[in-house]
Amino acid sequence: MKARSGGHGHTPDGRAPGGPLQRLGEWCARHFAVVIVLWLVALGGLHALQSVYGGTYSDNFTLPGTQSDTGARLLAAHAPQAAGIAAQVVLHDSRGPLTDRRSEIEEAVGALEKLPHVLGAESPLPATPAAPPTGALTPDGRTGYITVRFDTLPTALPSSYLHGVDSAVAPLRETGVQVEYGGPLGELARPAPSDMTSEAIGFAVAVLVLLLGFGSVLAAGIPLLTALAGVVVGLACLGLIAAATTFASVSPTLATMIGLGVGIDYALFLITRHRQLVMDGAAPATAAGRAVATSGRAVVVSGCTVIVALAGLYVSQVGFIGKLGVAAAVTVVTAVLGAVTLVPALLGLAGRRIDRYRLRRPVAEMAPAPVPPGGRGPAGTRPVVPAKARRRGGWTGYARQVERRPWWFLAGGLVVLVVLAIPLFSIRLGHIDDGADPTSFTDRRAYDLIAAGFGPGANGPFTLVVDQSAVPRADRAALASNLAKALTGVPGAAHVTPLRPTTDGRLLTGTALSRTSPQSAGTARLFDDLKDDALPRGARSTAARTYVTGPTAAQEDFKAILTARLPLIIGVVVALAFVIILVVFRGPLVALKAAVLNLLSIAASYGVVVAVFQWGWGGPALGVNGTVPIESYVPMMMFAIVFGLSMDYEVFLLARVYEAWLRTRDSRGSVAHGLSITARVIGCAALIMVSVFAAFIVSDNIVVKMLGLGLAVSVLVDATVVRLLLVPAVMTLLGPRAWWSGPLPDARSPVSGEGGGERGPRTERGVGHVDARQAEGPHQGT
Repeated sequence: MKARSGGHGHTPDGRAPGGPLQRLGEWCARHFAVVIVLWLVALGGLHALQSVYGGTYSDNFTLPGTQSDTGARLLAAHAPQAAGIAAQVVLHDSRGPLTDRRSEIEEAVGALEKLPHVLGAESPLPATPAAPPTGALTPDGRTGYITVRFDTLPTALPSSYLHGVDSAVAPLRETGVQVEYGGPLGELARPAPSDMTSEAIGFAVAVLVLLLGFGSVLAAGIPLLTALAGVVVGLACLGLIAAATTFASVSPTLATMIGLGVGIDYALFLITRHRQLVMDGAAPATAAGRAVATSGRAVVVSGCTVIVALAGLYVSQVGFIGKLGVAAAVTVVTAVLGAVTLVPALLGLAGRRIDRYRLRRPVAEMAPAPVPPGGRGPAGTRPVVPAKARRRGGWTGYARQVERRPWWFLAGGLVVLVVLAIPLFSIRLGHIDDGADPTSFTDRRAYDLIAAGFGPGANGPFTLVVDQSAVPRADRAALASNLAKALTGVPGAAHVTPLRPTTDGRLLTGTALSRTSPQSAGTARLFDDLKDDALPRGARSTAARTYVTGPTAAQEDFKAILTARLPLIIGVVVALAFVIILVVFRGPLVALKAAVLNLLSIAASYGVVVAVFQWGWGGPALGVNGTVPIESYVPMMMFAIVFGLSMDYEVFLLARVYEAWLRTRDSRGSVAHGLSITARVIGCAALIMVSVFAAFIVSDNIVVKMLGLGLAVSVLVDATVVRLLLVPAVMTLLGPRAWWSGPLPDARSPVSGEGGGERGPRTERGVGHVDARQAEGPHQGT
């Protein structure tokens, strides 16, 4: 074994012990031209492949085994005319009844029926003036809707499909009739989503933060460039994977949000350590290698933690949710690859010129200074501590304040989290209907016309299905009579049509309308009453089976599945994260602390989302029409993403604390040291990620707004309340018990590869204080 110098695991020439990551970093820095060309080839090649062979994104998914899916399959088999996916073409004529436009409506219905993927179209007008009304025309005759049934989800069709729909209804529009598209057909007609505005806002704020926080123009540009490269490569890979399987339409946006956030953060942590090493005199290639070997190892651990948390979404056993996790994980993988290869390559290209163009004195992360045995330097001299380092201002002074009064900081942090989490106790999951969309959307205008003419429940009808195939024919009349009685006066129902047999007599079908909108709690209660009480009561003592189906019913079944499985997902993700932290830092109490504090942080972000969207505290200012429930899969997605991202900062902070602990065995001083040298970097990184997430609030998609706000708040809370108050306070109170299982055999940090060696002396104030002061220098701002 080589002799050590300085007592902290370095070789005599001052270089950190080598390893695969250090060799990779140095190779990329020395052969920067090769690495940059390979990334450019990957960018161009994957983008070209994705353009030719890439798939599309669609929300067409099923829930096999649910009662709504079973009911829909029965309809498809025994009542094809009532099966398929229904959408509405809503008509309104303010000048007079639609019956005056019979010829144009019949022409439009006939043209719609001839379109590809259309199973049938039903006119809102009765067959003859003397025939009974169809139920699709208001009493005054001014508003009605054509029901079009498709053999596939319209949103899965190309936007060019709308040309045929527009041509079919053109005669009606020419006569002055207002025509709007509702349901999934209206969703197809929405403007193509574009995240360019959100990405531009996030990038602009990131540039500003990096320039103000770190001063160097080149150092500010590298994280943005590498993050963008990682996202572009990741999205191209996601598009190629989408050719083999179906991803939700929100997947690219989600992947972009996560990829930009973690990509900038990972590059930032590497660059700050690299620049400090260069300031300390290391050659640029050597500094890049050591940065990858130290902070790069933390990046890999953090990236794996995020991916594990996202993979935990598959515990839901819902492919739609699991694939959202896969979509986000793809850009996390490319962000990690970019951090450990492209970042050192660009650092090698920049060399010592990285701080040539600057707006202020450069600031970098402090490298942990070794504490020699006996606290003395070479030849027995005492280490020189600069006057600036002896001052107790800035983060070092703050860290010592936390050390002196940990209980006060712990209490203050918990109060903030508890107050923010209060709205969580009134959370109501559901599906956001078209009534929350901007009025510029045709499906929103169709929604308003139907709600005004037929009642809000007409926008989300329930289809009632009774399978009477196992009931003897002689008993079917009694079954129909009992069902009619059971469906009379159902609470919350505005109207229930009589159940009528299908042509083969195997099913009874009907429609129920709620008094409230599809996203309202009253509609959810009506669904439960129909599914669990009214229909089963009417079919009691028979072999008939009952179902409630339709898009709104499927959303309710989806919500029930996610609600039931959310605790399991939380348990699995927390357990996996606990194991990762335990393996990395060998401290059960540290791992337990990380899990508990992250749960509190997530609860606080949930509370803010509930207050804004469900309570309406600021929702209208964000472009949300009224109050809306929390989309059923948002809490699950937020949990996996937030838990993974929060572990990023946990790993970076604890890595520095652990290095100091291995070097000094002073628990309180190690916490102060770790906090003082990472607070600035973590704060800037968090501000950038908050800006990236918050920029997506301008999206027209309410779910994207919800995720953007929730993720922004969670990162902000985690980087401030948790990382600056709770973590240092709890670690200080735990003391040596935090590392109860003991150090690694070689006394080196498993995350950074540093630390260990000979122990420094224990002092009343703690060796960590001496170490923190020694580590400060003229290049480090506080």
